[in-house]
Amino acid sequence: MTQPELQRVIQIIVEELVAAGQGAAPTRCSCHSVLYECCPDRIRGILGAGATRFGLHAAGGSAGGVAAMIDHTLLKPDATRQEIETLCREAAQYEFASVCVNPTWVATCARLLQGSPVKVCSVVGFPFGATTADTKQFETRRAMFDGAREIDMVINVGALKSGDLRLVARDIEAVTGPCRESGAVSKVIIEAALLSDDEKVAACTLAKTAGADFVKTSTGFGPGGATVHDVALMRSVVGEDMGVKAAGGVRNLRGLQAMVAAGATRIGASAGVRIVQESRE
Repeated sequence: MTQPELQRVIQIIVEELVAAGQGAAPTRCSCHSVLYECCPDRIRGILGAGATRFGLHAAGGSAGGVAAMIDHTLLKPDATRQEIETLCREAAQYEFASVCVNPTWVATCARLLQGSPVKVCSVVGFPFGATTADTKQFETRRAMFDGAREIDMVINVGALKSGDLRLVARDIEAVTGPCRESGAVSKVIIEAALLSDDEKVAACTLAKTAGADFVKTSTGFGPGGATVHDVALMRSVVGEDMGVKAAGGVRNLRGLQAMVAAGATRIGASAGVRIVQESRE
């Protein structure tokens, strides 16, 4: 990243921080305790073009519509081959957006899901994000070689909290660059529970500048998972051109609906089957 590019990133972050800080005492809704704009009955007239997303919260949505938003996830370190095979069978049956697995299982999942619309998603720099940018780039390329079509990378949280924006930008671009070259979807995990709101704004702005397709709330292995506050804040920063993935602690249909109402377009969940079954009821 050149000096002018870095200055532009800093300028964008400052602008976003100022915008996010306006209206220090906003009115909050009674349903989710976030800005009024989270509620579909209040924003439907404003975001008519996004009615599909908000209609899901208001009407419940079809089971297929719910499933298509979910990354069916199994990231625990002791996952067995049998559990991975079950994950892929469920994903194919319910037609989830993807299965999200650790890199060691990518080739297996790609083989099991061959011919299925379900994509394989791999995590990179998981779960701490504390590896180097070149390591994350290699991990990304290897995962795509093995069949991953989506990459969820964890940012260098320590660098962000140290104010080293250049390093964080380089870290993200090490993953988004290869993804663009290969036509893969890139998602940037900011681990929101470890960040202040200002740091969340900075992380989302850097991800947007790096050309990421999504920002994602959490690894599910940090001190907290997705919250409607974080999702709404992230959506306000990245706008409507990027996806927002809520992950960590979304265990039922009501939780999914709250995240969608706040602005999420993808959900990472290990309880995907239960959520879809609830939506059918």
